[in-house]
Amino acid sequence: MTDFPAFAFSTVAHIVAELGAAARLGEHIVQRFPEARRALLVTDPGFLNTGLAGAPAASLRATGLAVETYSQVVADPPEAVVLQAVEAARTFGADIVIGLGGGSSMDVAKLIAVLAASDQPLSAIYGIGNVKGARLPLVQIPTTAGTGSEVTNIAIVTTGATTKMGVVAPQLYADLALLDAELTLGLPPAVTAATGIDAMVHAIEAYTSKHKKNPLSDMLARKALQLLSTNLITVCENGKNLGARQAMLLGAMLAGQAFANAPVAAVHALAYPIGGVFHVPHGLSNSLVLPHVLRFNAPAAAGLYAELAEIVVPAASGSVEARAEALAVAMQQIAIVTGIERTLQQVGITEADLDRLADDAMLQTRLLGNNPRVVTRDDARAIYTAAL
Repeated sequence: MTDFPAFAFSTVAHIVAELGAAARLGEHIVQRFPEARRALLVTDPGFLNTGLAGAPAASLRATGLAVETYSQVVADPPEAVVLQAVEAARTFGADIVIGLGGGSSMDVAKLIAVLAASDQPLSAIYGIGNVKGARLPLVQIPTTAGTGSEVTNIAIVTTGATTKMGVVAPQLYADLALLDAELTLGLPPAVTAATGIDAMVHAIEAYTSKHKKNPLSDMLARKALQLLSTNLITVCENGKNLGARQAMLLGAMLAGQAFANAPVAAVHALAYPIGGVFHVPHGLSNSLVLPHVLRFNAPAAAGLYAELAEIVVPAASGSVEARAEALAVAMQQIAIVTGIERTLQQVGITEADLDRLADDAMLQTRLLGNNPRVVTRDDARAIYTAAL
């Protein structure tokens, strides 16, 4: 028998994966939270404009709940938005919070749930394990197959012009996650591709995470990668394919469970400054540096990458190094086929910006510590140069 290192694994207690579940949200809430009376729906203007938030809200009202919608969430939410949302929850007297959107809406929902009934200021909960006390009941409903935020215990807040802080605490795990692909039908192909690659990065980085990788996170990461790599091109070419959309949502969630327990590393560390400084969407930022980080990590992680290549590129053969390279090529290929940007220059980044990006990336010590290979500032700059 193999000796496994000791590990801890946490995730959301209840998960419902079902087409049409959002239109029956009221039933799910009444069943799980019989005490709930006043529900705050947290979303963004873009999702509100699709009209897809109407059915879940109507379903809540039909079961007798009072519903208020907070729809001012923006991508990479700044502190001001979080505080405004918390105030909206207090004014309404919300006793249950429902995140309905992409990672930003779900992150804001987490923060509302922990802050609305607390006297802790937002600034006091940044970092790991600083949330005190209980929170409001929390339900998460993703509308993109990407972040996995519905099953993670992390919320990211933009704290300055280009800086971000994370809140990591067990209280941020939701009580219920609801996966309904009907809510993802309006996503344009470019967003579908970038968010799908983001989810694949979660799986790849969890599988190679240096300190907390474990048998459960490994199993989830592998299954996530299989579902995502098999269905991503399909949903980009035919966004109305509900079966493939539901498979993507499930894959993104499994990857979320994996990286919530075996944290992400250098791909995310190098992607954050691209998003922070140049306002490139998170999934695309990850995709731009991914193949180059994989190649940098190969000397330390080729064996694990080769195992993942069996899932993504089953035809890959040859040495461990050759199969690891096949994984990097396959990830580049997905970007090519889906037509999203593939170089930093395409998103407005020049050679003159690389020093600043490298400096900013080195501040992501929480993430860099999880990387299978040590990343120096020179390494970070070389990776950005390769991605240019």
